[in-house]
Parts: sequence; structure tokens; C-alpha cells
Amino acid sequence: MAPPRHTPRLPPLNALRAFEAAARHLSLTKAAEELGVTQAAVSHQVKALEEDLGTPLFRRLTRALALTDTGALLAPELAQAFARIAAAAQRAREREAKGTLTISLLYTFALRLVPRLGAFASRHPEIVLRLDNSKHMIDFDREPHDAAIRYTADANAPGLHAVKLFDDALTPLCAPAIAKKIRKPADLFQFEMPDDQDVWDDWKVWLDEAGLDAAPRRRATVYDSTRLAVEAAMEGLGLALGAPYLFESQIASGRLVQPLELIVPAGKAYWFVCRKSDADRPTLKAFLDWLLEETAPQRAAFARIGKGKRRR
Repeated sequence: MAPPRHTPRLPPLNALRAFEAAARHLSLTKAAEELGVTQAAVSHQVKALEEDLGTPLFRRLTRALALTDTGALLAPELAQAFARIAAAAQRAREREAKGTLTISLLYTFALRLVPRLGAFASRHPEIVLRLDNSKHMIDFDREPHDAAIRYTADANAPGLHAVKLFDDALTPLCAPAIAKKIRKPADLFQFEMPDDQDVWDDWKVWLDEAGLDAAPRRRATVYDSTRLAVEAAMEGLGLALGAPYLFESQIASGRLVQPLELIVPAGKAYWFVCRKSDADRPTLKAFLDWLLEETAPQRAAFARIGKGKRRR
């Protein structure tokens, strides 16, 4: 087993800030004026940093300061670090002031969300949404996203604030012409089921609940999202597997049919995820509150399944 990694201990931030200012001005007096403290306070912080590092950072001349080799090595690194911190803080201020939210979300979820965005804009005209369609797990420390909508069994992780929007469920979906050929679960085997592990894992959840132990898997088109699979199914290109409450309009139009009554919990859900430190941001709270209102029907639909009231 590899030894645990330890984060190097940082010297006191005030001491670093005092040294950086003094090194930039080569003057304790000017550094004190910039920082709004006394010259004695700057001198004290610099000496504390030298003691912490175990080496002098300045050569104190009669009327001036000069950097030692160690001081000359440290000063530009600190200047860059403080500049990055200042720039990040300014971006955060501007982002919150402008009320812009950048949200990463999945294709299937995005297509459901877009028709409802008018209602959100009417309620919160001060908030501008930027929607980014992506599937990869967002690294909030490296990517400019405020939040993400993700599909997983559990989105909770250290440093993250995760709220479940609604659980997913599985049942076969297809075009009317194909539905006419399906009277019982075993009738599904006459149609292609993609030989893709992720897709097959979902099919196996449903087939196990239907009492079917195996199914012939064949090479078939694999779709990147449930929505694409449903679009293909409506064109008569085999079967899709998904939650009927995500495709009410397609089913109501008659283009999509749920041929069998069995609906099974998928074991996964759609989650709202952001940094834990951002959870109380007014703009994010407003967006999450609206999302929870919009997804209430899906939670209610799943509750009927999750409590054992599965339609067969």
C-alpha cells in the first residue's frame, strides 16, 4: 500500500502577504502603506516567516532592503500566487453580480429542461443560465461550472453538495408497430439488445425482475443517451429502455409505446451537484429550488414504483 500523501504545511498567510509586498517595494514602509498596517507589523510578519522557513529572506542594509537568494526565489512565486487568488476572487464577484450560472447537464435531462426555461427566466430575470452538455464528472476546482446534473447511484462525495432530483426507472419503450408484436416479456428477445455492458446492465435489471434469466445479445447500435435511444425506437429501430414519465409527450402523441406494464427502479437517479461551499449562494439556491419544483411529478411517479406498486 502506498504511503498517505501529506499536503505541505503552509506558512501563515499574513506573513506571506507581508513579505510579498515588502519584496515588491523593497521597503517595509511602502509595504505597510499598501497593506494598511504599521511598519512594525510588517517587520514582525517578515521575521515570523523567516523563522518559519529557517532562513533570512532580506539583507537589511543601512537605508534599504535587498533580497537574499531564497527571498529572490520565493518572491515571484508568491506574487503569481496572490495574483491568481485575486483574479479568481474577482471572477467570483463578477459572476455572482451578473447572476450567471454555468450548469453541466446530460443530453436527456437538457432536452426536458429547455422547454421549461421560460418559466425560470420569468421568475428570475436576474439570472442568466449557460448550459453545457457533458457526461464526464466535473472537477469544480479546475472547470468553470457552478453546478452539474448527473446520473448516478449516489452523487455524494467529499466537498460536494448533492441533492437527488428524482430516481430513474426502467421499462421497454418502442414504436407502435413493434409494440404489436410484444405480448409478454419473452417476446422482446426477437429484437436486438445491444452487446454493450452499460446498456446490458440496465436491461438485466429489468429482465431479472420480469423473471427472465438470459437474452440473446447481438451487435447493435449503441446510443449515447436514453433520449437518442428513444428517438431511434420511435423510428422503428428496435427497443429503448427508460422511464415512461420522462417521455410523457412522446407516449401521449402515440409515437412511443410502453408495450409491457412492468416498471422497475433503475437504482440510479438524477442529482444536482455543486461545491459544498457554494450551496448557499442565492443564485444556485434559486435554481435548485426551481428544479425541485419542476421535477416533483417525476418524484411522485417514482414513489408509486418505489413503494412496490409496480405496474405489471
